[in-house]
Amino acid sequence: MTSETELVPAPSGIAEALPGGGVGHVLDAGTEVDAGPGTERVAQWLRATVGAATGLPLRPHTDGASRVVLRIDPQEADGPEAYDLVVDERLIRLRGAGEAGLFYAAQTFRQLLGPDAFRRAPVTSRRRWDVPAVGIRDAPRFRWRGLLLDVARHFMPKEGILRQLDLMAAHKLNVLHFHLTDDQGWRVEIRRYPKLTETGSWRARTKFGHRASPLWEDKPHGGFYTQDDIREIVAYAAERHITVVPEIDVPGHSQAAIAAYPELGNTDVVDTTALPVWDTWGISANVLAPTDNTLRFYEGVFEEVLELFPSEFVHVGGDECRKDQWRRSPAAQARIEELGLRDEDALQSWFVGHFDTWLSARGRRLIGWDEIIEGGLAKGAAVSSWRGYAGGVAAARAGHDVVMCPEQYVYLDHRQAAGEEEPVPIGFVRTLEDVYRFEPVPAQLTEDEARHVLGTQANVWTEVMEDQGRVDYQTYPRLAAFAEVAWSDLPAPAERDFAGFERRMSAHYRRLDALGVGYRRPAGPLPWQRRPGVLGRPIEGAPPNR
Repeated sequence: MTSETELVPAPSGIAEALPGGGVGHVLDAGTEVDAGPGTERVAQWLRATVGAATGLPLRPHTDGASRVVLRIDPQEADGPEAYDLVVDERLIRLRGAGEAGLFYAAQTFRQLLGPDAFRRAPVTSRRRWDVPAVGIRDAPRFRWRGLLLDVARHFMPKEGILRQLDLMAAHKLNVLHFHLTDDQGWRVEIRRYPKLTETGSWRARTKFGHRASPLWEDKPHGGFYTQDDIREIVAYAAERHITVVPEIDVPGHSQAAIAAYPELGNTDVVDTTALPVWDTWGISANVLAPTDNTLRFYEGVFEEVLELFPSEFVHVGGDECRKDQWRRSPAAQARIEELGLRDEDALQSWFVGHFDTWLSARGRRLIGWDEIIEGGLAKGAAVSSWRGYAGGVAAARAGHDVVMCPEQYVYLDHRQAAGEEEPVPIGFVRTLEDVYRFEPVPAQLTEDEARHVLGTQANVWTEVMEDQGRVDYQTYPRLAAFAEVAWSDLPAPAERDFAGFERRMSAHYRRLDALGVGYRRPAGPLPWQRRPGVLGRPIEGAPPNR
């Protein structure tokens, strides 16, 4: 490939030697956009992004000789996200199997223009842009190509979310898993329960570093998204063919909700009126009480959530639910006996199963972390497999859909190198190459079982990411490697051409620079990206490959 066609993620097929001598196309002030039926939104995106960066008007087509042709051809066999792109001396043609495919063709076209096409305004006075001759046919490997963004531990303002959606689109990712609630904060306005944000959206202080760190920021931290903010985020994402999947975590990771409404907790074993929004990291012992009142409360929450998020899936968490309070709670034990359940694991399964049924009745699907398998998997539920591959394997073999996101490979809060200068080192060392060699489909699944793997997701947990710069550093460039794993039909991990990926990344780093991303350089952190004295918690040793 030439430098102009060093694409990330790599397309399925590319041919640079085209009929007619392979002469490229010149984009200039006379270039027009020939937008066919159903392509208006993509044409608008081209003018707003590529047009702004190049300074070219990209007017609607009348009779100009230089054209960018946009077409949708629903007869494509590889799904609505498939596309093809041809550049020759005569024209530039972008064709998608659906609007999503056409949008991804436009993303590839933007990469062909070079790094300056990723800026917000022209930085040169050039009047023409040379587009290399190329022919591409492309389609994604997985339908779920996700990024989890945790805004509960550290709040990210709305503008930061919109920026991340643009960055996801540039990498052809299509699911934002929006982690909106946790022990440390409640981030979405629920109008019938105003205390969730009045009380639950802020905490008195925040710890810097891992929970063993002695460093604190002694000022309140918080924030939340109004319902209008959420509508704006969801609409902005939809224009970029990104689905926003909300997560409302139950029955654990719920101390912020209990701080706002103490009756949600296990009041017979703990004074919940004294509970604050949690200001440290870890797993809180304070979990929701398995009462009818709690079920009705969260049904009210989910009713408003469904109005805001049109996604097929709604994530209910279900992870790391400590059951000590349930074991000591007479009310919880009475509920176990009343329902004829085996134990507290089965009680959690009943709790999750209630919302599986409730969501299914409203045309939605429940998805939760792999702990929802414990005590019996809820009928119809899908699983986010985070504790390695085992949960995903068990779920797929039981006929449930799976999103693979094992912490040992795609938790981007984990450190990127073993050096002492790595900021706030936690977890396993997961290098760019490690992420590139991640394989989402477990080898032990049969072909039929593997069809239940909807796709894969990288997770950005923000306990040690207090601002946008830290999120950028931990997320990029590893998200580029992950995006290629999720999109491209790569060979087995040991056979992947990481050297070739690194070569293409040399061009992609310039795109990230143009986008203003504070990524980790291959040589290590820049001086201002280090966090001397802020403790992390590295885990010694590396996990097994599969």
